[in-house]
Order: sequence, then C-alpha cells, then structure tokens
Amino acid sequence: MSLVQAPQSRVPFYLSLLVALHIAIVIASNYLVQLPITLFGFHSTWGAFSFPFIFLATDLTVRLIGKASARRVITRAMLPALLASYVVGVLFHEGHFNGLDALGNFNGFVFRIAFASFAAYVLGQLLDIQVFDRIRQQSRAWWLAPAAASVLGQALDTAAFFAIAFWHSSNAFMAANWVEIAWVDYVIKLTVSLLLFVPAYGVVLAAIVRWLRQDPLPLVTAR
Repeated sequence: MSLVQAPQSRVPFYLSLLVALHIAIVIASNYLVQLPITLFGFHSTWGAFSFPFIFLATDLTVRLIGKASARRVITRAMLPALLASYVVGVLFHEGHFNGLDALGNFNGFVFRIAFASFAAYVLGQLLDIQVFDRIRQQSRAWWLAPAAASVLGQALDTAAFFAIAFWHSSNAFMAANWVEIAWVDYVIKLTVSLLLFVPAYGVVLAAIVRWLRQDPLPLVTAR
C-alpha cells in the first residue's frame, strides 16, 4: 500500500515540533496525575485525560515521517521531559504554587513520579511505535493500527507508571489505591483514545495528506 509521507527537507522542523509537543504533554500529565478524581465511584486522576494526546502524536509521526524518526522523537524528548516534569511537579505540588524556594529541597515523591513517567513513556511509546508500524503495513483498515497500538502501548505505559510511582508510596492515599486507580486510568485512557483519538487520527491524517499534496515541495512516497 503506497503511503504519502512528509518531504524530507521538512523532517527536522517537524521533529522539533513533535519533541516540544511530547515534552509539554508529559509535563502536563505528570502534574495532573497528582490531582485525584472520583469517576462513577472509582478513583482516578486528571492525567488520564491528557496523556492519550501523546499516542495520537506518535502514531501520526510513524505514519508521516517513519518509525526511525518517531524513535528519535522519544530519544530527544525523554530526558528534558524528566527534568521539566520534576521542576513543574515541585513548583506546583498538590495543585498550588509552592514558590521557587521549593526547588531548594529534593522532593522524593515528585521525583519518583517524574522517573516513573520517564520509564513508562519510553516503554509505552516504543511498543506503540512497533505495533503501529507492523499493523499499518499489513492492514488496509486505517483505524486498526492506531487502535491496536493504543490498547497495547497504553497498557504497558499505565502498568509501568503506577507500579514505579506509587507502590509503597509515601502518599498514603496513592499507596493504598494505586492498583484501582491504574485500572480506572487505563480504562479512561483507552476509552478516550478509541472514541476520540482514533477518529481524530483519521481526520488529522486526511487533512495533513491533503496539505502535503498541495505543498510545492516534492512528496515522499513509500511502502
């Protein structure tokens, strides 16, 4: 199946934008995961609603620029995201601004969340890239690759994040409820992804492909 991809001369620019987007989503999600909510009687966090954005961005990257470029985005984003997540998490710990002086003291709870996000991000995204790329080459159904990649990638991401961040955590609530929260978080993320982001993938991909076909620079056609 022939695939329209972005012009190679534009790839460095697109990669820079995607790295910035990944870092922003990771920072936002690490902050929001500290804010618990109750949904239909189950414990979860606001981070469940923000992180699926990153899988949408990754799948579009694989589709338009290629698997190798998508992996470069992960490599370039992971360490800045770890550092920025820690800084933002300390400054806005528990949902309010703590002042710049808070950075003077090491916050083990926030660092554990940032490190868990780092590990889960790398594992989940690399699995997502592999699954998405394999299925998109074997199936003509445009929705199958992003759907399957979301199911598997977000399962690994969620399990790794909550186990690393909150198993025997110093936060009593999260230590007692992290398994329940992880399951609810996964169900929410998967529901959001399948109902909103998989269709959004199709809409955004179609719009980008139309724009690329109108671009004066030559397109790259691959298989």
